Amino acid sequence: MQASFPCLRHSPWFCARALAVTALGLGVCRVPACAQSPAPARVDSHVALPDAPQPQTGAAPSPQDEVTVRNSLRIFVQDEEAIWSSPARLRPHDLAWLAPVALATGAAIATDRRAMSQLVSHDTNFNNANVTASSVLIGGMIAAPAVLLAAGHASQDEHAREAGILGGAALADGLVVEQIFKLVTWRERPNADQSRGRFFQSGAGLDSSFPSAHTTMAFAAASAIATEYRNPWTQIAAYSGATAVGVTRVLGREHFPSDVLVGATTGWLIGHYVVNKHHRSRK
Repeated sequence: MQASFPCLRHSPWFCARALAVTALGLGVCRVPACAQSPAPARVDSHVALPDAPQPQTGAAPSPQDEVTVRNSLRIFVQDEEAIWSSPARLRPHDLAWLAPVALATGAAIATDRRAMSQLVSHDTNFNNANVTASSVLIGGMIAAPAVLLAAGHASQDEHAREAGILGGAALADGLVVEQIFKLVTWRERPNADQSRGRFFQSGAGLDSSFPSAHTTMAFAAASAIATEYRNPWTQIAAYSGATAVGVTRVLGREHFPSDVLVGATTGWLIGHYVVNKHHRSRK
């Protein structure tokens, strides 16, 4: 999960937005012409940028750049500015990974109705149990950065303290991005209109289904923690928890599989970006 994608050289927002827009086109039209993607253009290696801003070495960071609770609002504002301005920096070579993921999302959108109608149980008790499980799981994912922050303060562990702050920043960024997506897409929930999952329905309003908020935030936190801590067991635990959140949202009939797929992708990109941009203490 730690592989670097070219789009992270700038910010996750244009990746997520391009993914969602492309996937919507693929899922709605469902014709071969819509599935064709232009071949990535050759890019001069001399103009390629580094994956993400790297931590300074050999010199102490300025007080304004330090990852502290006091600067957390500044970190959030900086990231939001980068996220929302980054579509202008989309490059043709980003299609090398964006196109396959967009195709997968388009396929998921095209099969969402069948999946919810034929594969996911309609048993109310089963659905409610999964909704409850997803709420418990997302509570744990949200609490994880706070626990790291508290533990870091108590033990004077700068790494844990930083992981907690950046994990919280990733959660906040993920929440803002997914809420904007919801307001733009206005997708019906699986329990509405026989699981048609239609987009741009004013009745969906603030309760829009696309993408899954729980999944976006879970993967934002998991990605931030897993990027800070390269221990395999930590990464397995973080991503297993986030995956469980997404699965239970589908089994609870709260979201379509494509909602979860886009939420997971968006959250992962945000968490990875935030840590790589700001981290100071990770070895």
